[in-house]
Amino acid sequence: MTKAELVDNMANDAGISKAAAGTALNSFVDSVTKALKKKEGKVTLVGFGTFSKVRRKARKGRNPQTGETIKIKASNTVRFKPGKALKEAI
Repeated sequence: MTKAELVDNMANDAGISKAAAGTALNSFVDSVTKALKKKEGKVTLVGFGTFSKVRRKARKGRNPQTGETIKIKASNTVRFKPGKALKEAI
């Protein structure tokens, strides 16, 4: 599902305009992003799941074209853990 399809579904389900649904979706994405930027970033949506920030350690990798060993820097990434209701629905 694309963002445009999600906006269409939100507009139809809520009985609002596509512009209002797009604004609501953008606000949601911005809020989640801001929350995850914090030191202990975590967003929990009961029944849906939890977005959390995780620190990946630096590690060694391999260039698949040359076979050369390379260093991969430490980085932050986002992990999603689905909630019970979402797991059962799938």
